[in-house]
Amino acid sequence: MRTLPVLIWCGLLENDFYVLEDNLRTPSGVSYMLENRKTMMRLFPELFANHTVEPVEHYPQVLLDTLREAAPLHVSDPTIVVMTPGAYNSAYFEHAFLASQMGVGGWLKAGFVRASAKGLHVHHSRTATSACNLSPGDDDFLDPLAFRPDSALGVPGLLEAYCSGNVALANGVGTGVADDKSTYLYVPEMIRFILAKRRCYRMCRRGV
Repeated sequence: MRTLPVLIWCGLLENDFYVLEDNLRTPSGVSYMLENRKTMMRLFPELFANHTVEPVEHYPQVLLDTLREAAPLHVSDPTIVVMTPGAYNSAYFEHAFLASQMGVGGWLKAGFVRASAKGLHVHHSRTATSACNLSPGDDDFLDPLAFRPDSALGVPGLLEAYCSGNVALANGVGTGVADDKSTYLYVPEMIRFILAKRRCYRMCRRGV
């Protein structure tokens, strides 16, 4: 094995794929993957003509179906919304893109929505019963009535609506623990425990 220079912290010497990081809480980067596929198909059509490439354009529909299934059991026709802190958030393109691709009526940000035990009430829409929290922000900012009172990004009363069983939260409170870098080493075991499957690619070895 070659000796790596001191300044190189991570070196892959094999011709293989490795997982460097896991985003278990939010589908971060999905929109860029979808846009990249469209660009690749325009620039390299022969690549897709000569090889069997799995399609990805159905992802927004799969996400929408998943959110509908996650709605409270007593709701037969849920309203799906995408929560976002707004245009100044680093992942705002992702929020707006996925909301548009799913055909959701609009995406939410603080100031345009209020919450009660009955659900989320959007100023220009009806009561929402399933919310997709795509923001990578901390839970502390999710609801100023339950967490940080100085939060201007969250929805007041959201936790009450969630605890009342009238609103479902994808990537809800507490799921961020799986995104912590200290849990990276345990992701394969989490996959085996929850999905009864093994991950496809190898991981870089890290210490905790």
